[in-house]
Amino acid sequence: MNAVQEMIASYAFVERNFNLVKRYWGWEIVWLVYSVANALSITFIGAGVGTVSKQQIDSQYLVFYLLIGTLVWHYLSAVFENISEMIAWERWEGTIEYTFMAPITRLTHMLGQTLFAIVYSFLHTGLILVVIAFFFHLDLGSSNLAGGAFMLLAGSVSFIGLGTMAAVLPLLFPERGAQMTHVFQALLLLFSGVYFPLSVLPGWMQIAAKLSPATYVLIGMRQALLEGTTTATLLPLFWKLVIAGLVLMPAGLWVFNQAELYAKRAGRLHRNG
Repeated sequence: MNAVQEMIASYAFVERNFNLVKRYWGWEIVWLVYSVANALSITFIGAGVGTVSKQQIDSQYLVFYLLIGTLVWHYLSAVFENISEMIAWERWEGTIEYTFMAPITRLTHMLGQTLFAIVYSFLHTGLILVVIAFFFHLDLGSSNLAGGAFMLLAGSVSFIGLGTMAAVLPLLFPERGAQMTHVFQALLLLFSGVYFPLSVLPGWMQIAAKLSPATYVLIGMRQALLEGTTTATLLPLFWKLVIAGLVLMPAGLWVFNQAELYAKRAGRLHRNG
């Protein structure tokens, strides 16, 4: 299969997944409402801390701090979920055997799934930001938006690799594998400083936090948007994410390929879990 055919085959997965989104539009609305409510609840914490503590604080800064963490985490977790749950969707639709026996490379399959995950996550997170903007005044005048987007895209690569590894669980454990992927998300949420500075964590947790790509995305995004840090200054964080992506992407694909070979030998590619 030449490069053009590979790209067409990859786009077929993107189109199929968007068709699934349209088919289950009701669930998409439920998920969007839940995500908006969750983001507003967390952001209102920042607005209310001064009232609860009866202390004079910069609530606007705290609101923005929590909002960045909320939106960045929503985007990264959406990328992770769309990759890690691709096997669960295949089983749900009854297409897993056809997809895995199709005459395409697994790289082509993953590329299509990856493109969909990134586009879908950007759109979903963008909608949440639009809604939140009606509730809070967001002053982005001094923010480095280009640098923030730079960091977010760099972090996406690592989360694609992590999501690919997590997709092994639904492949090998049809009954509860999809639920098991949430353990990955919970650990990343805890160790990455999504809603709090890493300095409040115990020492050993701070060391573990350095292994999470989300840690560097959040630090870079907050520096870019809260402090207006230049893109050139963000480069050390960017290169850490690039290195993480170069390790995690091939590692994720290798782990998935090994799990696929085992699943085929063990007869795990049945349609119903």
